[in-house]
Amino acid sequence: MGWRLRDSEQIITGNEVLLGRKHVLVGLTRVRNEALLLPDTLEYLARHVDAIVAYDDASTDETVDILRRHPKVALIVANGAWEQDVAARKRAEGRHRGLLLDMARADLPHDWMLCFDPDERITGNLRGFLSGLGDDDCDAVRVKLFDAYMTQDDHAPYRSGRELLDFRRFYGPEQRDILMLWRNRPEIVFAEGDGRTPRGMARVKTDLYCQHYGKSLSVAHWEETCDYYIRHFPFDTYGKKWTARKGQGIHTWSDFKRPLYEWGEALFANAVPMPTEK
Repeated sequence: MGWRLRDSEQIITGNEVLLGRKHVLVGLTRVRNEALLLPDTLEYLARHVDAIVAYDDASTDETVDILRRHPKVALIVANGAWEQDVAARKRAEGRHRGLLLDMARADLPHDWMLCFDPDERITGNLRGFLSGLGDDDCDAVRVKLFDAYMTQDDHAPYRSGRELLDFRRFYGPEQRDILMLWRNRPEIVFAEGDGRTPRGMARVKTDLYCQHYGKSLSVAHWEETCDYYIRHFPFDTYGKKWTARKGQGIHTWSDFKRPLYEWGEALFANAVPMPTEK
């Protein structure tokens, strides 16, 4: 695709030792104001990936400094201008990830790419799973993601320095299969507006499990999330349901009125597949 930097963007080099070396697994992420979660996210990822490339979208906290200091972070694209237009920000998601993917292919030769968000934790032996895949098994992997929830007995706010994996006790049974892993093949690319899912994959496997903490970091974060979707997304598809969720951060049931389960076989056995991300 040949993505190019804009005037508001600059490349910051992290650990130069990682550049130009062959890697098995490289991580790719977009972040904005993630200083709370980022130290644990990077430590968690350091157990799985060989190197990380990150796009910082005009953070106003210490996100860039935290990225720069971590030994697994190789390259950062730092954007100095927050895009005010909602539609333009949505279109930019594919461009940001496409830019990172181009950079990784040029400077961090790799077998697999992991596209992650800071509030996600894949469970299990990720590298062992990848090593068990044959060349013809699949081009990419969708991971089964479940939302963690705050409950009456478990809603203390997340504090920096805690391990996020297994931070909450209960999860909703709604299973979203999110494409997080793909092989380093030239036909797999991002186009503007693609979101976190690239195109060009012929064979996609669904496996592994992921805990998602976007709804359960704290009551205050829940309210901020509601306000963000209300203000910055179309009302009919996002604003309406998030308006109804205001003040409802502590749950007895999932947002879809289903029972909550502890992480494990009971949750997986009662999983309710949700529409696949496009």
